[in-house]
Amino acid sequence: MGKKENKKESDIVAVKNKLSSKAFWDTLLFKQNKWHRHGVFIHTLKVVYQVLKARDYKFLATAFFHDLGKPIVAYRDDEDKKTGEYSFTDHEEVSYQIVKNWPILSDWSKDMIRYHYLIRDRKNSKKRGNFKRLERLEKAWNSLSPEFIKDLEQFLIYDDKGKK
Repeated sequence: MGKKENKKESDIVAVKNKLSSKAFWDTLLFKQNKWHRHGVFIHTLKVVYQVLKARDYKFLATAFFHDLGKPIVAYRDDEDKKTGEYSFTDHEEVSYQIVKNWPILSDWSKDMIRYHYLIRDRKNSKKRGNFKRLERLEKAWNSLSPEFIKDLEQFLIYDDKGKK
């Protein structure tokens, strides 16, 4: 499944699953990929639990909404078809597009949702030699404050604990 590198709002991803699609419900309730033991819903609850357990409440909104876009962008490439798993390219941007105008969320929470996968995405893009994507990711990375990057690193810990 190809996607466009240009981040115009209408071109974020090539996949936009409907609420009635199998991929939407399969990923929401049952499975994602080898890194996630559960579907998006249970994973989200587990991340929320980790944030609550740590009493790190500033991450609560991020925990609830960080993967909101995953069922919408879920797709299977050739490798996924072999393993029965899904891929979620740009799910964080789609999650951000959903929440960006919600007045109940702070700009910080919206940015955390938008960039929560940036640390891993940069690493994976380097490893795969996807330099066009890496260039875009580095531009976003360089616009972030050191404090925000520390927060991203902390949220990554909660997110990873929610995968088990």
